[in-house]
Amino acid sequence: MSPETPITNLLYRYAELMDAGRLEETAALFARARVTLSGGVVLEGAAPMLEQWRRFVRIYPCGTPRTRHVVTNPIVEIDAAGGTATCRSCYTVFQQTPDLPFQAICGGRYHDSFARGEDGTWHFATRDYSLLDFLGDVSQHLLLPVG
Repeated sequence: MSPETPITNLLYRYAELMDAGRLEETAALFARARVTLSGGVVLEGAAPMLEQWRRFVRIYPCGTPRTRHVVTNPIVEIDAAGGTATCRSCYTVFQQTPDLPFQAICGGRYHDSFARGEDGTWHFATRDYSLLDFLGDVSQHLLLPVG
């Protein structure tokens, strides 16, 4: 396994859990993280992330947000001696609902940092959520207006 694989797996695990509507597990990925939102708002830990997603993300009767988060172009830089890493990546969120045909609803970039724990596993240390580049129709995805 390449040294970047555990880092990129965290990116993809986030997308998988979010798309499955498993918000508690998604939030747990950020248990030791500091997350910057638009407007400079900073959240730390799993509980504030979970609260944020419960307030913002529409969950359908199927238990999911009916989205597909696609994370691409990860550029991972690892400081093995220091037990830290950074990753810049792109994301596109697709959605289809009974009222919305399948389409891209937003896209942007993630700037993440990671730390290796005492057990040798990697975890999110920071995430910058403020890098939204493209905004389409998120009315079926988010419960509050964005823009």
